[in-house]
Amino acid sequence: MKFKINKEHFAMGLRQVANVVSSKPPNAVLNNVLIKAEGNLVTLTTTNLDMGIRCSIKAEVESDGEITLPVKKFAQIIGAAPQQEITLESGDGQVASVKSGGFSSKLNGLRAEEFPALPSFVDQHSYELPPQELLNMLRSVSYAKSSDENRYILNSVFFNFSEGKLTLVATDGKRMALVSRDMKIEHEDEGSVILPAKTVGELEKLLAQGKVAKISFNERQVAFDIDVGSDASESGLVGSIYLVSKIVEGSYPNYKQVIPREAEQRIKVDRELMLETVNRVAIMASDKQNSVRLRMSENSLEISTRSAEGDAKQAIEIEYAGPEIQIGFNPDFLKQPLGSISKDEVFFEFKDEMSPGVFKTLDNFMCVVMPLRI
Repeated sequence: MKFKINKEHFAMGLRQVANVVSSKPPNAVLNNVLIKAEGNLVTLTTTNLDMGIRCSIKAEVESDGEITLPVKKFAQIIGAAPQQEITLESGDGQVASVKSGGFSSKLNGLRAEEFPALPSFVDQHSYELPPQELLNMLRSVSYAKSSDENRYILNSVFFNFSEGKLTLVATDGKRMALVSRDMKIEHEDEGSVILPAKTVGELEKLLAQGKVAKISFNERQVAFDIDVGSDASESGLVGSIYLVSKIVEGSYPNYKQVIPREAEQRIKVDRELMLETVNRVAIMASDKQNSVRLRMSENSLEISTRSAEGDAKQAIEIEYAGPEIQIGFNPDFLKQPLGSISKDEVFFEFKDEMSPGVFKTLDNFMCVVMPLRI
C-alpha cells in the first residue's frame, strides 16, 4: 500500500472517526483506525462494537492496500507533520511508514483482517431527508434527555416513524421536548429507534457536512449514511460518512401522556428577548435553589429570582388579559428550549402554578417543563 494525501484532509478525516474509539477497548485492534487505500480514495473506519464510523478522502493512490494503526498516536503524527503532502506506505500490512518533507516515522499496527467489519443494511426500514433539517430537529430536543447513564432508556433520543411523521422525543422525567415533520411513510415501513446519547452526539457533529441523509434501521441497529457529494470539499471528504450504532433495547415511555390536554392560558413571546431576560435574571439564582419565577399579569410577563446574595427581575410586554399567575421553573429548563430553536415567535402555555408549562412553535415543536414549588 502506498499513497500521497493532503495533511489537512487526512487530519480532518481522522477527527471524524477518532471519537468512536473507546478509552479501554476489550482488544487491541479496537484502538486502531482501519486505513484502506483503493482507486483514488483512502477510507478510514473505527468502531467500539457498539458504534462505528467510516469516511473517505481523496488521495493519490500508487498501490492499493490496508492496515490498522493506533488512531490517537497516528492522528498526532499527522497533525505534527511539517509539510502539506504526506506519503504513507506499508509493505506488510503491519508497519506503516509516514513521510512529510524531511520528517519520517514508522508506526506499528495490526493486520486489517483482525478489524471487525461494520454491519451493512439491506432491505431494512429506510428513509431520506435533508441533513440540516435532521440536525435542527436533534438540537431542538437532545438537551432534554437524561444525563444519568444508568437511566439508559431516558439517556437517549427516540425516533418514531409513524402516522405520516418523523417524531423525535427526549425526556429526563422533568421536561420533555418533541419535534416532528411530515414524511411519506408506508404502513409496512413504520417503526421506531431509541438512539443512545453517544450516537446522538456523534450524529450532530456529522450532519452539518451532508447534502442527503439516509436512515436505515432494524430491531437491533441503525445506520446513518450522510452523502457529502462526489467532489472533494475543503475538508477533502467525498462520497458519504457512514455511522452505524446499536440501538437501546426496551420500550420508550409513552410521551403522549406527558402532553397537557388543554391549557387555560397562552401568551406569545419574542424568543430571543425572553432568552436574554432569563439569562440576565438567572445570574442571581443560587446554586442551592436554582429557580426563576414567571409572573403573568395584565399585558406583562415578569421574570424574577431571589437568593441570599440578592435579587433580579425584568418585565416583558406581552398581550395577556388573564388572571395573575406565578410559576417557578429551573432557569436551564427555560433557556435550553429557547436557545435550541430558530423561530422568532414562541408560544408559552400554562394553567396554574402546579401545572407544567409548555413552549410551542408553529412548526410542530413543543417542550413540556415541570414547575418548581415557589
